[in-house]
Amino acid sequence: MGRLVHFEIHVDDMDRAKKFYGEVFGWSFQDWSEYAGMPYFGAVTGNQDEPGIDGALMQRQSPPPQANQPLNGFACTMGVENYDATEAKIMELGGKVAMPKYALPGMAWQGYYIDTEGNIFGIHQPDKNAK
Repeated sequence: MGRLVHFEIHVDDMDRAKKFYGEVFGWSFQDWSEYAGMPYFGAVTGNQDEPGIDGALMQRQSPPPQANQPLNGFACTMGVENYDATEAKIMELGGKVAMPKYALPGMAWQGYYIDTEGNIFGIHQPDKNAK
């Protein structure tokens, strides 16, 4: 036990967040608000036969994180096929760079971003030639 099975991303503007994650990563959403008693949309992040987990966007219940504070929680990292194209889409849709692209030598390209809701997330492109 103890395996991660679900994530929640806290958002201020549900429509804006659904557009951001839907267009950047191709996620689809299911309205689970009735069950949660608040705006809450299940995030389908990929095919069930592929590795990974699904999660949700939920209405933020407190003030958003302050700029330049240390991360207090979990940072979700999404696997991508094309780092540079994904970064361009993130920026186009209102995201910001938190930590620029860097190499995990012999393994992958990694970087961190701030979404439209002020949350930090990562992207990761496997590449054995990264250096």
